[in-house]
This record gives sequence, C-alpha cells and structure tokens, in this order.
Amino acid sequence: MSAGSSTTLWDRLKQHYGTGSGSSNHPHGGAHRASVYRKRVGEAIIEKYGLREDYPDWDERWSGVDRERAAVRDEEYALERRVSAFVREQPFLWVPLDDEPGADSDRRVLERNSIALLSNFDREPVDPRRTDWIGRHSRSRAIRESGLWNVDHADEQYDGGFLGLFADAVDDATPP
Repeated sequence: MSAGSSTTLWDRLKQHYGTGSGSSNHPHGGAHRASVYRKRVGEAIIEKYGLREDYPDWDERWSGVDRERAAVRDEEYALERRVSAFVREQPFLWVPLDDEPGADSDRRVLERNSIALLSNFDREPVDPRRTDWIGRHSRSRAIRESGLWNVDHADEQYDGGFLGLFADAVDDATPP
C-alpha cells in the first residue's frame, strides 16, 4: 500500500481471496487482473497442466483483450475458481503495524526485509519449497527460484535490523 492510499489490508486480501459466494455470475471465482498474486498462481496452474490454449487471454490486461469481457470472464471462470481454492488453502498470518503507508513506513521495511530474508533467489536454499509447490511451474524465474509469490526485493539482502521491528510487532499481536 502506498502513501495516501485508502485501501486497507482487508481490501487487498479480498482481491486475492476472490468473490466468495457474493457473485451471482461467478461465485467463488475472482479477478486475476486486479491481483498479481492471483495472476501468478493462475499462470503456474496453466503451465503445470498445459492449459495455454484454454486461457489465451490470461496474461492480457483488459485493454489488450479484443473480445467481449463477459465472454472472457466466462471462459476464465474455471481457472479463477481453481486459483481461489488455492489461495484460500494458504495459511494467513499478520502482525499489526499501525503506521501510515509510504516508502519508509514500518510496514514497507518489514515487507521488503522479510521477502529478502525468506528468498532463495540466486542463493543456496536454506528452506527450499516442496517439490510439488505449484510455484515451481511459474513462468517467472524469480518465483521459481525464490520460493515466493511476491518477488519484489527477492534479489536483495535483508537488513538484520528489521528483526527487532518484527519482534516488537509480534509482541504487540500476542496476548499477555
């Protein structure tokens, strides 16, 4: 989230989670064009199962799709459901960092350094992903090698100073 943004954590998570039962036309689907995470998971599923011909517009922004949106949404619905099922099965943990979004915010420092710490990109994996991790089928080398879906900062070194910020955030989230 960037400075001045009114988007909340829960708004962003709903974009990744998908439509749930709230969509009459596409229940439990989603909108991968509004979520890079959904897009990347869908790409990996397409690659793993050889589905490129079934989903020719998956990589396109709406401005690049030369067909009726409703028809494309209908065609992509089965894959959107698969992506939603995958996303909903993932564990979700968060720590409260109640500062304003921005380039130097605590949340940005925590995100950047957590990704850099956990990434296996261009280094010997300390905690490699399982061999059946769907991300191994990603078109993105950074996703395949880092073991992460968010690869912003995956090729960076982390600043160990962020661990204190993380520990404090965990303490704030943990009941006494």
